[in-house]
Amino acid sequence: MEVTGKIIVALPEVSGTSKAGNQWKKREYVLETLDNYPSKIFFDFFGDRADQYPLSVGDEIKLSFDIESREYNGRWFTSIRGWKAEKTQGTAPVANSPAADPFAAASATPTFTPAPTDSNDDLPF
Repeated sequence: MEVTGKIIVALPEVSGTSKAGNQWKKREYVLETLDNYPSKIFFDFFGDRADQYPLSVGDEIKLSFDIESREYNGRWFTSIRGWKAEKTQGTAPVANSPAADPFAAASATPTFTPAPTDSNDDLPF
């Protein structure tokens, strides 16, 4: 799956040792989509990908990710695990353009064009 957005939070690296004695690390981020109604998505890069894709607050990216759910003690948890991030160039809307104001089109004065009348029309309205 893929989503495009802007990094708004970059948390510090977390690392540890597994039960098997293997070292692990991950980097966690929050991405805000660039939609009309933005969503916030919490995701992480695990293992070598934590170093492969260093991201900073303000970076606009296209994130490729997998969603995984697992059960622990009768409860379910879902994680979004990133596997690729490509930086994109931001295309911010220009001020006073219709894209900058999502309500501009709705507040514009509507135009009304009456339908042509047909003398053979037998409808009362």
